[in-house]
Parts: sequence; structure tokens; C-alpha cells
Amino acid sequence: MTDRELINTAREAMKNAYVPYSRLPVGAALECEDGVVVTGCNVENAAFGSSVCAEQTAVCKAVSSGRRRFRRIAIVANSKNYYYPCGNCRQFLNEFAPNIEILSVRGDGRYVSYRLSDLYPKPYISELNL
Repeated sequence: MTDRELINTAREAMKNAYVPYSRLPVGAALECEDGVVVTGCNVENAAFGSSVCAEQTAVCKAVSSGRRRFRRIAIVANSKNYYYPCGNCRQFLNEFAPNIEILSVRGDGRYVSYRLSDLYPKPYISELNL
């Protein structure tokens, strides 16, 4: 799958976002190691801390279907700025793919590509070594 195809898949997922509070829909398309693409969108809640980001939705869907190895993720928002994962999503992605490629996409379709390890060089690592 090309970058543009992955981005378009994320853009389609963005249409399903539930965003009555921020009015900022976000879509994600997560490419698993086996080539399967899993999508997610943000889902807001009146209790803001209970809201779920698009990246987390995609990861949870992938994991719940037995996939835990990921190549890359495209994240799309209708914003004039590149859309980067929040701190919580960075940690969430790091749990499964510390070196995942991320495509951060602006509303006009322009994007930048980088590795999670560049954006998040010192993640939290549990002392429990689970």
C-alpha cells in the first residue's frame, strides 16, 4: 500500500469520528506487519478523560483481532497543522511498535513521515518487565 492509499484510508475513517465537543475529527489507518490495515477514529465523551484517540482505537481493534506487530500509521485531521500523536498515544504506540513509521497529515493532504522513536525518544518503560 502506498503512503497516499494509507492516508486516504485514514481520511475515510475520520468520517466516522464522534466529536461533539472539539469538532476536530481524526482518523487513523494502522498497517500491520501482515499487510492488513486497521482503522480508527476519535470518540469523544462528556467526561473528557474518557475520550479515545483515533490511534488508540486502531491499535485496540488490531490487538483484539490478534495483531500486535505494526509497520506504520497514518493520522489525518482537518487541520492547517500536521497532526502529531498526543503523549498518551505515543506511549500507547510504543508498547507495540517503538520504531513505527508515522505519517502526520494536514487537512490539505500534505504530510510528513518520521519514526516514533524520533518523536518519543525516552518512553516510559515499566520496571515490572512484563
